[in-house]
Amino acid sequence: MKRKGIGFYLRIYGKILAQDLKSKMSYRADFIISTVGMIFTNIAGFVSFWILFHNFPSINGWSYYEMLFLYGFSLVSLTPVQCLFDNNWNLRMYVYSGDFIKYCFRPINLFFYYQSEIFDIKGLGQFAFGIGTLAYAWGKIGLPITPLILLKTVIFLLTASLVMIALQNAAAATCFWIQNSFYVLDLTLKFKDYAKYPVTIFNPVFRFIFTFIIPIAFIAYYPSLVILRPDEIPILSWISPLIGGLFFWLSYKFWMYGAMKYSGTGS
Repeated sequence: MKRKGIGFYLRIYGKILAQDLKSKMSYRADFIISTVGMIFTNIAGFVSFWILFHNFPSINGWSYYEMLFLYGFSLVSLTPVQCLFDNNWNLRMYVYSGDFIKYCFRPINLFFYYQSEIFDIKGLGQFAFGIGTLAYAWGKIGLPITPLILLKTVIFLLTASLVMIALQNAAAATCFWIQNSFYVLDLTLKFKDYAKYPVTIFNPVFRFIFTFIIPIAFIAYYPSLVILRPDEIPILSWISPLIGGLFFWLSYKFWMYGAMKYSGTGS
């Protein structure tokens, strides 16, 4: 069989996305309510962040606006997992009911076909809120705006997002072996709340865990240092694109390994 290229998958994804958006827009009230809910969730998170940190001039060498920069950076970098990989939350239900078997007989990549079935459009509200927060903090800190810096920002935001995608892929794929896999996925989601803080504010044990075991420090802290503190960039910041790509590839292999072992209800 001839191997399909990226152009083929982009065309297929465009068609799937169009159908998914049409189905969502047919229930406009539900779409509006869920989008407004997402916006208010982000506003509530921002207010909590403001209350917690606004009265402190700095925390462990980090100013309020630098912390706000990390907060906005994390929101933007988490948008792809919200929009493009939200179907991971349904994986366990498809596996337990036996309906996942239908994905195994399509002549396209199984992982791509399953993940592309749902686009969570309300995640775009999170994206807009994150961009606004990032831009506001950027201006308050006085960071320069040049084509090179903007290019670095885009690259490191995209590669940072691969870490959270990888964590969610791996957590969701545990349903191929663990019956109560929801708790694994839910725990992974809760860890993302720590991504918006500089890893240096944690004690050495958690600093090690969040860097090398559950690498949420690569969602915002390490990649953002390339923009935020260009004069003191650690090696882990420069290799964060490699780390993101590696973790995504490993999570993809783990997800596919579980899917290939699947044989219907009772597997």
